Amino acid sequence: MIHSLFLINQSGDIFLEKHWKSVIGRSVCDYFFEAKEKAVDPENVAPVLQTPHHYLISILRGKLFFLSVIQTEVPPLFVIEFLHRVADTFQDYFGDCSEGVIKDNLVTVYELLEEMLDNGFPLATESNVLKEMIRPPTILRSVVNTLTGGSNVGDTLPTGQLSNIPWRRAGVKYTNNEAYFDVIEEIDGNYSYDLATKVLVWDIGKLNPQKLPNLRGSLSMQAGVPRPEENPSLNIELKIQQLAISGLKVSRLDMYGEKYKPFKGVKYVTKAGKFQVRT
Repeated sequence: MIHSLFLINQSGDIFLEKHWKSVIGRSVCDYFFEAKEKAVDPENVAPVLQTPHHYLISILRGKLFFLSVIQTEVPPLFVIEFLHRVADTFQDYFGDCSEGVIKDNLVTVYELLEEMLDNGFPLATESNVLKEMIRPPTILRSVVNTLTGGSNVGDTLPTGQLSNIPWRRAGVKYTNNEAYFDVIEEIDGNYSYDLATKVLVWDIGKLNPQKLPNLRGSLSMQAGVPRPEENPSLNIELKIQQLAISGLKVSRLDMYGEKYKPFKGVKYVTKAGKFQVRT
């Protein structure tokens, strides 16, 4: 599925590449660089690009582009999700997903990529499984490996590799067991626009639980300003504290397989993220 992976910084430099099935020349990235030059912002680069012989699927995490090269048709969202999982793994292992951190841990990065893909197909992508196969780098472990000639690769098969729940290690006991639910909602409110900062702020005011809230808006160009060549994108960030606007309630909670009596408490929090609206 995935033949090659290129990591590209904001300057357009390819500072890391990994090939699984066959080596593909860096010249294939020229199509990506052309699309990047045409885009107004790095976030506006098309995530899927078609070339005469390949498909280029990319994501932007922080200031880095993760660009994968595909030779056959595959579900794009499947590849995008895998690229995000790679970036999340780097963040989890090294505490940051930046060019400098990746260069400082090249050996571990290549070991992770080798385990996460098998002949171009995703294999081990869960953090708990990976950490049993490839130990996260530490100063003490680096010193010991240097003196003894060892490595961060584990000697035994991870316990969660053959588990029905691969993301959870075998025999783990948690003092607190919690269940989370994500609900997609719409909000309606009044807005104000600051010409200096060019930030549009919505004030939702008091919400009525009996009425379904929603959020709508329109975009108009300033008089005398030429129409852009491409449709602009809007970055939207929503945040509401201590409120569950959906009205969703938990009326019953049953837990099986545990000997202790659970505390049946529920916390309601509305949590929103960052969205990009393409007009």
